[in-house]
Amino acid sequence: MEQTKRIALIAHNNKKQDLLEWARFNRAFLTQHELYATGTTGKLLEEQLALTIHKLQSGPLGGDQQIGAKISMQEIDILIFFWDPLEQQPHDPDVKALLRIAVVWNIPIACNRASADFLISSPLMRDTYQPYLPPYQEYLERNYETQAAQVKAASIQLVEVG
Repeated sequence: MEQTKRIALIAHNNKKQDLLEWARFNRAFLTQHELYATGTTGKLLEEQLALTIHKLQSGPLGGDQQIGAKISMQEIDILIFFWDPLEQQPHDPDVKALLRIAVVWNIPIACNRASADFLISSPLMRDTYQPYLPPYQEYLERNYETQAAQVKAASIQLVEVG
């Protein structure tokens, strides 16, 4: 992570005002970083706070998955996601997948104002930081070998049956 962090900002409908208030209070901090957001949240942040935002699709239309893809490609350093724990979301599986991928790739996550405040006030935010990245190469190679063996076994069965 460089000194300038790549921060994803997301908020469910009932939490958008909360995120806007938080962002307004922390505007000076946010201007020092590269910001990404899902569709509606990004438009609101741009319009109301005059921030430059890389806007992706709306969450239910794939924006959560786009942020998740950027995390897995190590193009997002921090996820600030004010999600609504009291209301079922039509894209709930996407939300869970996004939170899961953020944990898989060991990036900091803030899910409410208090955790966002603690996260951005960390001394680690002002410097470069090398997060621990799990050794997934071993997993990828093992997964490939297992799948290759399964494909080979299935091919042999097809030949024997045929």
